[in-house]
Amino acid sequence: MTPISVVVVDDHPLFRRGVVELLNDSDEMTVIAQYDSAKSLLHHLSETYPDILLLDLQMPDQSGLEVLKQLRSHDQHLKIIIITACNDQQMLLEALRFGANGFLQKDTPPDEILAQLVSAVKGNVVINAGAVTSLATHLREHQTDATTHSGSALIQMTERERETLFYISKGLNNKLIARELGISDGTVKVYVKNLLRKLNLHSRLELAAWAHNHQSSELSDREG
Repeated sequence: MTPISVVVVDDHPLFRRGVVELLNDSDEMTVIAQYDSAKSLLHHLSETYPDILLLDLQMPDQSGLEVLKQLRSHDQHLKIIIITACNDQQMLLEALRFGANGFLQKDTPPDEILAQLVSAVKGNVVINAGAVTSLATHLREHQTDATTHSGSALIQMTERERETLFYISKGLNNKLIARELGISDGTVKVYVKNLLRKLNLHSRLELAAWAHNHQSSELSDREG
């Protein structure tokens, strides 16, 4: 099995070294390049195109958010995972809207980092509990008339849409959701589009955060 190739971008030498060693010591991954700045990454990325770009959110020369936006303007396929110590909920939401494939907090346990990156390559949403909680808190604090809206949104969802949202909250991609529900990938895409419209959200990760906020609702019944 060909190892998953990773490029690591972080301006903190000690943290970067630790992540690189963690990935290289695993059987599933190899770091093909590491950079300490956005400028270095953008200059060399075409020469070292990876399966996953592990990108720090806060760097001195250019923020990870700006890099993400720049890369997404011409590349929709690169898996870009934000790894950060930042708890700024607005920045996390902005990264979602600019096309991040997920978030990992820097205090994520090593084994979980490895498992999440493998999951990302398979097309799944990468997000750990800390990031979900942060996003969920932001959505809850900024949602107008949250109680009325959440109840109304649940009423408006079809049973299949609720099931789809449940599996999105578990990090499954469209193909895996389709397999669980016994339907086509295309039908799942329609359900996801409907959910984003009905909940006035912009990404799968925001859907996951919304579901986290309402885990005591009808959605959680599927876990029983």
